[in-house]
Amino acid sequence: MSNESRRAPVLGGNGPHGRGMGAFERAKDFKGTVRRLGRVLRPYGWVLTFVVLLTILSTGFSALAPKVLALSTNEIARGSLAVLKGTGQGISMPLIGRILLLLMAVYLLSALAGYAVQFLLAGVSQRAMYDLRREVDAKLSRLPLAYYDQNPYCDILSKVTNDIDTVANSLQQSLSQAITSLLSVVMILVMMLTISPVLMVVALITMPLGILLSSRIVRYSQRFFRGQQAALGELNGFIEENYNGHTVIKAFGREDDSRRRFSELNEALCGHAWKAQFFSGIMMPSVMLLNNIGYVAAAVLGGALVLSGRLLIGDIQAVIQYMRQLSHPVSMAANILNVLQSAVAAAERVFQLLEEAEETPDPADPVSLAHVKGDVRIDDLSFSYDKAKPVLRSITAWARRGQKVAIVGPTGSGKTTLVNLLLRFYEADSGAITLDGIDIRSMSRVGLRRHFGMVLQDTWLFKGSVLENIRYGRLDATDEEVRQAAKAACADKFIRQLPGGYGFELGEDAANISQGQRQLLTIARALLADPDILILDEATSSVDTRTESLIQRAMERLMEGRTSFVIAHRLSTIKDSEAILVMRDGEIIERGDHETLLREGGFYEKLYNSQFAPPPA
Repeated sequence: MSNESRRAPVLGGNGPHGRGMGAFERAKDFKGTVRRLGRVLRPYGWVLTFVVLLTILSTGFSALAPKVLALSTNEIARGSLAVLKGTGQGISMPLIGRILLLLMAVYLLSALAGYAVQFLLAGVSQRAMYDLRREVDAKLSRLPLAYYDQNPYCDILSKVTNDIDTVANSLQQSLSQAITSLLSVVMILVMMLTISPVLMVVALITMPLGILLSSRIVRYSQRFFRGQQAALGELNGFIEENYNGHTVIKAFGREDDSRRRFSELNEALCGHAWKAQFFSGIMMPSVMLLNNIGYVAAAVLGGALVLSGRLLIGDIQAVIQYMRQLSHPVSMAANILNVLQSAVAAAERVFQLLEEAEETPDPADPVSLAHVKGDVRIDDLSFSYDKAKPVLRSITAWARRGQKVAIVGPTGSGKTTLVNLLLRFYEADSGAITLDGIDIRSMSRVGLRRHFGMVLQDTWLFKGSVLENIRYGRLDATDEEVRQAAKAACADKFIRQLPGGYGFELGEDAANISQGQRQLLTIARALLADPDILILDEATSSVDTRTESLIQRAMERLMEGRTSFVIAHRLSTIKDSEAILVMRDGEIIERGDHETLLREGGFYEKLYNSQFAPPPA
């Protein structure tokens, strides 16, 4: 398709990826994004409920372990003291053995429940991300062409791949840690309360201080994580853009510019990532410092309680263990916040895509045309990408059944935009387009486009065999029908010379064949589709003169009896058109056949003769 309606990327320069990093500092709805992630997980609520029950078992057994171990410590302390004083029997080894067996059973049950939790959460997180990817894919199909024109496709790709992967990888880890941490804190405090309320208060003093400190750090570092995620998408987009255009970069000697721009983007990513990782990294040492202060206080106070006879030595051991266990979920909470920052920053970008305005919905009961004659009429059509800058102004035109209509004019005159409106890639601001007297807005987009065939200036072929690429025009076509279409498009000869013939595998972007050969394959694909109406956008611009003449004859056979719209810059290729629409500045300023327009001596005549005039000195 002509580039007049699209922005051309500037390779190695600012281009569509050269946005200022300040754009990443905008305030985001952290809580709202978390709630929306919760809605993504809602269909798996019953599994998460079972996960919570298993986590209660796992953390419950884990919390019980120090108290069981305290029994053996108390028995050892009692027996040792009795032996020293000579007042009773020594350590009961059978009792110690039974306590240790019980302890092993407690740890084993805790581990088994923990394994089950991880197994279930892995399934939930991956299925939830499967659903999210499917939702994003469906959303992309409903977005208007304007979205793709206005957003770099590399940034879109980053949202669909990198950002969703970040959410998927973070979700399982953060969910497991969040549930485990919350339940562990509750159960540990209950156990400590049964031993010593005083020591529990000591633990409760340090825990909120650690949470408060972590939350302050998280709040400050969130913007750096958001900037890191956006900068990563920026850098990935630039790399892909430069990879695709490396030949142009080398041809114009822009390697230094490309390297300089890469360094700028890499520096920006490094800056955001360094700050994000630094501030998230200081959370753990800070929390550990508070925890160590708590250990010292508990040891001193606990020792005093033991000397006063209010606690046993095993109880102090259990309390210290509980405080260490309590520090783990608090530290884990800091890690959860760290992981959540990356996940939320990525999820925000995905949800932003999901909130983009979609195409105008198709009518609830669309008109379906089983047989199309091909009468197309455009009545008083106006359109603008930007309301302040009209692109088409009061266009009125028509094409009768079987007529070949050429659309010519300088770059930017609105030719491709007019074709986009025919296919409802965009919706007109005013006016109407009818097909066989039916307003195309009363038809579904799929139903409308089924009657059109397109051959664009910019070829698109996918990784696969030549046969598969041509058959894309009509998936139920036989191999023989594919070969006949290739012959009609003058592609059969070069295809048979390829290794493997029609089974030859095209590489990425079909880079292993020439541009002209790629164009021939797209023409064969259109021939195979056998559409009712044809749109040819500079379809022969990339082939040599001899091949062009062969293709023109094939096109004449294809266009016979079909309405055709031909966008052309080389006016010699459309001289036999029944109608020529001459466009300038979004208006049709002349119309007629080739001879009539030449005789009128207007703008068309100047365009036509300018192609044969010598270049200015």
